[in-house]
Amino acid sequence: MSTRPVTGVAAGRSSSPSHARALVGAAHAGPALAVTVLAALLSVAQGLPATTTAVLVAAVLAGQLSIGWSNDLVDRSRDRAAGRGDKPLAADDGPVAVVRVACGVAVVACVVLSLALGPAAGLVHLACVASAWAYNVWLKATVWSWVPYAVSFGGLTAVVTLADGEAPPWWWPVGAALLGVAAHLLNVLPDLADDAATGVRGLPHRLGERRIAPVAAVVLVAATTVVLVGAGPPVAATVAVAVVVLALAGVVVVGTGRRPFVAAVAIALTDALLLVVAR
Repeated sequence: MSTRPVTGVAAGRSSSPSHARALVGAAHAGPALAVTVLAALLSVAQGLPATTTAVLVAAVLAGQLSIGWSNDLVDRSRDRAAGRGDKPLAADDGPVAVVRVACGVAVVACVVLSLALGPAAGLVHLACVASAWAYNVWLKATVWSWVPYAVSFGGLTAVVTLADGEAPPWWWPVGAALLGVAAHLLNVLPDLADDAATGVRGLPHRLGERRIAPVAAVVLVAATTVVLVGAGPPVAATVAVAVVVLALAGVVVVGTGRRPFVAAVAIALTDALLLVVAR
């Protein structure tokens, strides 16, 4: 039996699935889809035309893909040092060039699609994406790591309304910014040990594992309060939401195991839903 390495078409076929897996794995698909779905729901709540909604969703998805891919490209050496076998670019150098090209294409698509929404909405969205890139490149390891999340989440609501030619109600960007800060705290929680081993010292790392969920709960309750005050839903709905959110916040503070994290995520989902339905 021949022991020669596989070349030509066969090699291309064997590497393609690896490259595809790397593209998906390095894209941070969960957060990217969550933000894209939130943008779509906000667009529907704003009553944007279907064509505008489609362009906006495509712009947000392109931006999110560029953010995810750039994150894993920037962190490749750090992820390798931490032994992150779940990170495809840390485990295999092969797909790096493919991910770089895909990231570049996503950036170009994001610019074109964003500006198609109009100069105001387009520039705000590009600022949101630039803010997230600043997190990847620099702010992630500083006490200001929360700022890009606040800017990008809060700015996303302005993109939606500016695409319709109007400014957002004050509580949309404020509530979304608070939601973004909490998302940052919760998103970092599973990676604290690996980050500490490679010198990352963002705000969550300075708070410490025991404080992250309670602080996130306080921020999420503040986001709930902002949305309820701004939207002014019926009293019964306000009371019901307040009771549920405060109960969940209690679990975050005194719960054990994974309960605090799950409860905090439940509050985040409640806040995201409120942003959409309370317009």
